[in-house]
Amino acid sequence: MRIAQVAPLWERVPPSTYGGIELVVGLLTDELVRRGHEVTLFASGDSVSLAKLVSVHPRALRLDSSIKETGIYEMLQLGTVYERADEFDIIHSHMGCASLPYTNLVKTPTVHTLHGIFTPDNEKMFQFAKVQPFVSISDAQRELELGLNYVKTVYNGIDVSSYQFYPQPDESPYLAFLGRISPEKGTHLAIEIAKKAGWRLKIAGKVDVVDVEYFEQEVKPLIDGKQIEYLGEANHTQKNVLMGGAAATLFPITWREPFGLVMVESMASGTPVIAIKLGSTVEVIDHGKTGFLCSNVEECVSAIAKVADLDRYACREYVENRFSLQAMTDGYEEVYRQLLQQRFANNGHYRSTYDLSKIRA
Repeated sequence: MRIAQVAPLWERVPPSTYGGIELVVGLLTDELVRRGHEVTLFASGDSVSLAKLVSVHPRALRLDSSIKETGIYEMLQLGTVYERADEFDIIHSHMGCASLPYTNLVKTPTVHTLHGIFTPDNEKMFQFAKVQPFVSISDAQRELELGLNYVKTVYNGIDVSSYQFYPQPDESPYLAFLGRISPEKGTHLAIEIAKKAGWRLKIAGKVDVVDVEYFEQEVKPLIDGKQIEYLGEANHTQKNVLMGGAAATLFPITWREPFGLVMVESMASGTPVIAIKLGSTVEVIDHGKTGFLCSNVEECVSAIAKVADLDRYACREYVENRFSLQAMTDGYEEVYRQLLQQRFANNGHYRSTYDLSKIRA
């Protein structure tokens, strides 16, 4: 099948450090190529992929301080994609609402994976295009009152084999926090939990421009380099080591998390997750087996004493069975097959030479 994967330009694919969407797109794209599909990846020019790479800018926009209007490059990319729409059987957009105005201008179907949350502003665009096919990354992410045409929930997956398993945490115990340093991710709450519990906390993650004030005022003053450490951004290996050596990874979110890849990465490393019960956390964590779902800071503090009783092997096995790259790709192939069969039924003919029976059921 001829597939266009369309990624945001803010980070490269896959990301060198933080970037959940770009990590998922990179893994999915390469696995589709390995399965014999003809895939074109539209992403930043510094991306690395088994697919054919097409870009309107040589590197991730976040790394280019000369870029002042990022939306211009987004429009250039989508214009390039839809100008070439006839070359593809399926266009798979990871661009959120930005791609919605383009899709009805071409015959090639577009499926949209929703990686973010709904806001009062973007809801207007989603409702405008609600008949287009959407994939949610958790059931909790869906806003049913919007009436969107959800075709499936496909959980984000990881290449579990690329994560070293840690059967035991470090002898010098600590807690881990990874992700964007932001109010939504609850970095300040992770620090509060660690302080109340008397545990060391190691923090790794990026600080976006919009979160600089939050970091400077609510996080940085609490970093002492002893009990509370900030390690900056972490690449894949560094994340694996940090989470694998921790007794638990803290995920004290303050928003309805759409998915939360850090939870899966932690469990793949063998480390249970202590999370606030919001959004997708109820779907990602098996409470009492791979971590704990808590209602507040106090419950998170109490859960720390119980993580040593959890089976770290069970954490790894849980991810292998539920959040693997293979399971994610199977889910998207099912979506592609469904959309192409619908198009065939509506048109009575199909231009592609691809045999639909070859798409895995």
